[in-house]
Amino acid sequence: MQPLSCQAARDFDRHATEVLGVPSIVLMENAGRACADELLADHLRERGATEPVLIVCGKGNNAGDGFVIARQLITRRVEARVALFASPHSLHGDALVNFKILRAMGAPIVEVNEETATRAVLDPLDRGVRTCVDALLGTGMSGAPRGAIAMGINWINTLPLAVRRIAVDLPSGLDGDTGVPHQPTVRADLTCTFVAPKLGFANPAAKSYLGEVRVLAIGVPYPPKD
Repeated sequence: MQPLSCQAARDFDRHATEVLGVPSIVLMENAGRACADELLADHLRERGATEPVLIVCGKGNNAGDGFVIARQLITRRVEARVALFASPHSLHGDALVNFKILRAMGAPIVEVNEETATRAVLDPLDRGVRTCVDALLGTGMSGAPRGAIAMGINWINTLPLAVRRIAVDLPSGLDGDTGVPHQPTVRADLTCTFVAPKLGFANPAAKSYLGEVRVLAIGVPYPPKD
């Protein structure tokens, strides 16, 4: 499968919406559901369905995928805890729509920032967790993570080794084009990437951050067809 640059991945999504007529929120739903399917298969087989799943979100479309994953898990009777490392007011577009749905469902969403990221806040979120989803940053990342996002990455990396870390599309902090890990970058055990591998995944420097890579479809053929 031909790898995609981050811009080519965005162009693929644009082609799906503008040429094929697939609403962007449907693409997000398909991506989140595909991740939930992979996660649930692992969760049931290896982790036990009664254990909670921690989903760590930022503010972009990657976070929107995380909100969909949380909802899909909850509807399948898996406890999902969402840690939002951004203000809800910074959310927009499809990510905001999915956040509002999740909140209307009464799902546990805890807003975390640089002032509130204390053990008193974080301990209840990661207690008993053996699966953590990284939905902080996606292909739209620019430069090294900073602020609350960097704090979220460091938290994921310092979870116990028994916790399985699953990255959505690519590990937060990893440059999808070059494969160069910024400081900090999530060290994932599994990366669920969409449509095709990203160019940077071929860089040996990325290997220890990607873990196993699984390519998931989002309901649109690749290569694209007019």
